[in-house]
Amino acid sequence: MSLFTISDLHLSLNSDKPMDVFYGWNNYVERLEANWKRVVSADDTVVIPGDISWALKLEETLADIKFIDALPGQKIFLKGNHDLWWSTMTKINAFFEENDIKTIKCVFNSCIEAEGVGICGSRGWFFDRPEAEKKVILREAGRLEASIAAAENVGLSPVVFLHYPPVYEDSHCDEILDVLKKHNIKTVYHGHIHGSGLHRSVPEYDGITFKLVSCDCIDFTPFEIIL
Repeated sequence: MSLFTISDLHLSLNSDKPMDVFYGWNNYVERLEANWKRVVSADDTVVIPGDISWALKLEETLADIKFIDALPGQKIFLKGNHDLWWSTMTKINAFFEENDIKTIKCVFNSCIEAEGVGICGSRGWFFDRPEAEKKVILREAGRLEASIAAAENVGLSPVVFLHYPPVYEDSHCDEILDVLKKHNIKTVYHGHIHGSGLHRSVPEYDGITFKLVSCDCIDFTPFEIIL
Protein backbone atom coordinates (compact mmCIF):
# COMPACT_ATOMS: atom_id res chain seq x y z
CA MET A 1 0.00 0.00 0.00
CA SER A 2 1.48 3.34 -1.09
CA LEU A 3 0.65 7.03 -0.85
CA PHE A 4 0.58 9.22 -3.96
CA THR A 5 -0.39 12.80 -4.74
CA ILE A 6 -1.30 14.81 -7.83
CA SER A 7 -2.94 18.23 -7.97
CA ASP A 8 -4.80 20.52 -10.36
CA LEU A 9 -6.58 17.99 -12.54
CA HIS A 10 -8.87 20.77 -13.83
CA LEU A 11 -11.38 18.27 -15.19
CA SER A 12 -14.29 19.47 -17.31
CA LEU A 13 -15.86 16.27 -18.62
CA ASN A 14 -19.36 17.74 -18.34
CA SER A 15 -18.54 21.25 -19.55
CA ASP A 16 -16.74 23.09 -22.32
CA LYS A 17 -13.57 24.24 -20.59
CA PRO A 18 -10.81 21.97 -21.88
CA MET A 19 -7.28 22.50 -20.60
CA ASP A 20 -5.70 21.27 -23.81
CA VAL A 21 -5.83 24.81 -25.17
CA PHE A 22 -2.72 25.31 -23.00
CA TYR A 23 0.75 24.16 -23.99
CA GLY A 24 1.55 20.65 -22.80
CA TRP A 25 -2.04 19.73 -21.91
CA ASN A 26 -2.92 17.88 -25.12
CA ASN A 27 -4.92 14.68 -24.43
CA TYR A 28 -4.38 15.28 -20.73
CA VAL A 29 -7.38 13.26 -19.54
CA GLU A 30 -6.26 10.20 -21.47
CA ARG A 31 -2.66 10.65 -20.33
CA LEU A 32 -3.71 11.11 -16.72
CA GLU A 33 -5.88 7.99 -16.79
CA ALA A 34 -3.18 5.82 -18.40
CA ASN A 35 -0.43 7.00 -16.06
CA TRP A 36 -2.64 6.68 -12.98
CA LYS A 37 -3.54 3.08 -13.86
CA ARG A 38 0.12 2.31 -14.51
CA VAL A 39 1.42 3.38 -11.09
CA VAL A 40 -1.53 3.26 -8.64
CA SER A 41 -3.06 0.02 -7.38
CA ALA A 42 -6.41 -0.61 -5.74
CA ASP A 43 -4.74 -0.72 -2.30
CA ASP A 44 -3.06 2.70 -2.65
CA THR A 45 -4.20 6.21 -1.68
CA VAL A 46 -3.96 9.34 -3.86
CA VAL A 47 -4.25 12.84 -2.37
CA ILE A 48 -5.54 15.57 -4.73
CA PRO A 49 -4.86 19.01 -3.18
CA GLY A 50 -7.24 21.15 -5.13
CA ASP A 51 -8.45 22.45 -8.49
CA ILE A 52 -10.19 19.18 -9.17
CA SER A 53 -13.09 20.28 -11.40
CA TRP A 54 -14.05 23.41 -13.34
CA ALA A 55 -17.72 22.85 -12.36
CA LEU A 56 -19.45 25.75 -10.66
CA LYS A 57 -22.05 23.67 -8.78
CA LEU A 58 -21.70 20.41 -6.89
CA GLU A 59 -24.16 18.55 -9.11
CA GLU A 60 -22.19 19.63 -12.19
CA THR A 61 -19.11 17.74 -10.95
CA LEU A 62 -20.69 14.33 -11.41
CA ALA A 63 -18.86 13.28 -14.58
CA ASP A 64 -15.53 14.48 -13.18
CA ILE A 65 -16.09 12.83 -9.79
CA LYS A 66 -17.22 9.57 -11.41
CA PHE A 67 -14.06 9.58 -13.54
CA ILE A 68 -11.86 9.94 -10.46
CA ASP A 69 -13.89 7.44 -8.44
CA ALA A 70 -13.39 4.80 -11.17
CA LEU A 71 -9.59 5.13 -11.06
CA PRO A 72 -7.63 2.70 -8.85
CA GLY A 73 -7.11 3.46 -5.17
CA GLN A 74 -8.70 5.55 -2.46
CA LYS A 75 -8.70 9.32 -3.07
CA ILE A 76 -8.56 12.26 -0.69
CA PHE A 77 -9.62 15.75 -1.85
CA LEU A 78 -8.60 19.16 -0.57
CA LYS A 79 -10.13 22.38 -1.86
CA GLY A 80 -8.42 24.55 -4.49
CA ASN A 81 -9.13 28.12 -5.54
CA HIS A 82 -11.02 26.98 -8.66
CA ASP A 83 -13.18 24.44 -6.84
CA LEU A 84 -16.18 26.76 -6.76
CA TRP A 85 -18.46 23.72 -6.53
CA TRP A 86 -17.12 22.90 -3.04
CA SER A 87 -19.93 22.97 -0.50
CA THR A 88 -20.34 21.91 3.12
CA MET A 89 -19.04 18.47 4.09
CA THR A 90 -22.61 17.42 4.83
CA LYS A 91 -23.72 18.26 1.28
CA ILE A 92 -20.61 16.80 -0.37
CA ASN A 93 -20.85 13.54 1.57
CA ALA A 94 -24.56 13.28 0.78
CA PHE A 95 -23.80 13.88 -2.90
CA PHE A 96 -21.18 11.13 -2.84
CA GLU A 97 -23.60 8.72 -1.17
CA GLU A 98 -26.47 9.54 -3.54
CA ASN A 99 -24.23 8.92 -6.56
CA ASP A 100 -22.51 5.80 -5.22
CA ILE A 101 -19.09 7.46 -4.92
CA LYS A 102 -17.16 5.00 -2.78
CA THR A 103 -13.45 5.87 -3.01
CA ILE A 104 -13.33 9.61 -2.23
CA LYS A 105 -13.13 11.52 1.06
CA CYS A 106 -12.42 15.19 1.78
CA VAL A 107 -10.11 16.95 4.22
CA PHE A 108 -11.67 20.11 5.61
CA ASN A 109 -10.75 21.28 9.12
CA SER A 110 -9.87 17.65 9.73
CA CYS A 111 -7.41 14.87 8.98
CA ILE A 112 -7.93 11.49 7.35
CA GLU A 113 -5.90 8.44 8.26
CA ALA A 114 -4.33 6.75 5.25
CA GLU A 115 -1.35 4.45 4.89
CA GLY A 116 -0.62 4.83 8.60
CA VAL A 117 -0.31 8.65 8.60
CA GLY A 118 -2.64 11.61 8.98
CA ILE A 119 -3.49 13.41 5.73
CA CYS A 120 -3.73 17.09 6.67
CA GLY A 121 -3.95 20.47 5.02
CA SER A 122 -6.03 23.36 3.75
CA ARG A 123 -6.40 25.48 0.66
CA GLY A 124 -4.01 28.12 2.00
CA TRP A 125 -3.89 31.50 0.31
CA PHE A 126 -1.61 33.63 -1.82
CA PHE A 127 0.10 36.37 0.11
CA ASP A 128 0.39 39.05 -2.57
CA ARG A 129 -3.17 40.27 -2.00
CA PRO A 130 -4.59 43.43 -0.42
CA GLU A 131 -4.41 43.77 3.34
CA ALA A 132 -8.20 43.46 3.40
CA GLU A 133 -7.75 39.74 2.73
CA LYS A 134 -5.65 39.24 5.84
CA LYS A 135 -8.66 37.60 7.48
CA VAL A 136 -8.67 34.95 4.74
CA ILE A 137 -5.03 34.10 5.43
CA LEU A 138 -5.73 33.85 9.15
CA ARG A 139 -8.73 31.62 8.49
CA GLU A 140 -6.70 29.27 6.31
CA ALA A 141 -3.88 29.19 8.86
CA GLY A 142 -6.48 28.26 11.47
CA ARG A 143 -7.82 25.47 9.28
CA LEU A 144 -4.32 24.14 8.75
CA GLU A 145 -3.68 24.26 12.49
CA ALA A 146 -6.91 22.36 13.20
CA SER A 147 -6.09 19.73 10.59
CA ILE A 148 -2.57 19.04 11.84
CA ALA A 149 -3.74 19.02 15.47
CA ALA A 150 -6.44 16.49 14.57
CA ALA A 151 -3.74 14.09 13.36
CA GLU A 152 -1.48 14.65 16.33
CA ASN A 153 -4.34 14.22 18.79
CA VAL A 154 -4.85 10.63 17.64
CA GLY A 155 -1.15 9.81 17.43
CA LEU A 156 -0.73 10.07 13.65
CA SER A 157 2.24 11.67 11.94
CA PRO A 158 0.85 14.55 9.83
CA VAL A 159 1.58 14.65 6.10
CA VAL A 160 0.67 18.14 4.90
CA PHE A 161 -0.90 19.24 1.62
CA LEU A 162 -1.79 22.78 0.55
CA HIS A 163 -3.24 24.09 -2.66
CA TYR A 164 -1.42 27.43 -2.65
CA PRO A 165 2.32 27.40 -1.97
CA PRO A 166 3.20 29.41 1.14
CA VAL A 167 6.44 30.49 -0.56
CA TYR A 168 6.72 31.74 -4.16
CA GLU A 169 9.61 33.63 -5.73
CA ASP A 170 10.85 35.97 -3.00
CA SER A 171 7.51 36.23 -1.13
CA HIS A 172 6.25 34.11 1.73
CA CYS A 173 3.16 33.72 3.92
CA ASP A 174 4.32 33.93 7.53
CA GLU A 175 0.97 32.87 8.99
CA ILE A 176 1.04 29.53 7.18
CA LEU A 177 4.76 29.06 7.74
CA ASP A 178 4.34 29.66 11.47
CA VAL A 179 1.86 26.77 11.69
CA LEU A 180 4.21 24.48 9.78
CA LYS A 181 7.14 25.38 12.02
CA LYS A 182 5.09 25.01 15.19
CA HIS A 183 4.32 21.42 14.27
CA ASN A 184 7.80 20.67 12.90
CA ILE A 185 6.49 19.93 9.39
CA LYS A 186 9.46 19.29 7.12
CA THR A 187 7.74 18.61 3.79
CA VAL A 188 4.67 20.17 2.15
CA TYR A 189 3.03 19.04 -1.11
CA HIS A 190 1.22 21.75 -3.08
CA GLY A 191 -0.32 22.62 -6.44
CA HIS A 192 -1.63 25.81 -8.07
CA ILE A 193 1.52 26.61 -10.07
CA HIS A 194 1.60 25.83 -13.79
CA GLY A 195 3.73 26.41 -16.87
CA SER A 196 6.41 29.07 -16.56
CA GLY A 197 5.52 29.46 -12.89
CA LEU A 198 7.45 26.25 -12.28
CA HIS A 199 10.68 28.22 -12.52
CA ARG A 200 9.51 30.62 -9.81
CA SER A 201 8.46 27.93 -7.36
CA VAL A 202 10.61 27.46 -4.26
CA PRO A 203 11.72 23.89 -3.44
CA GLU A 204 13.05 24.69 0.04
CA TYR A 205 12.60 27.52 2.52
CA ASP A 206 13.64 27.84 6.14
CA GLY A 207 14.16 24.10 6.55
CA ILE A 208 10.89 23.07 4.86
CA THR A 209 10.81 21.23 1.53
CA PHE A 210 8.03 22.25 -0.86
CA LYS A 211 7.09 19.75 -3.56
CA LEU A 212 5.05 21.07 -6.49
CA VAL A 213 2.64 18.36 -7.69
CA SER A 214 0.43 20.15 -10.22
CA CYS A 215 -0.27 17.47 -12.81
CA ASP A 216 1.41 19.24 -15.73
CA CYS A 217 4.56 19.65 -13.62
CA ILE A 218 4.82 15.93 -12.88
CA ASP A 219 3.95 14.62 -16.35
CA PHE A 220 0.32 13.85 -15.42
CA THR A 221 1.55 10.98 -13.26
CA PRO A 222 0.72 10.56 -9.55
CA PHE A 223 3.82 11.25 -7.44
CA GLU A 224 4.69 8.61 -4.86
CA ILE A 225 5.36 9.89 -1.35
CA ILE A 226 8.00 7.85 0.45
CA LEU A 227 6.96 7.62 4.10
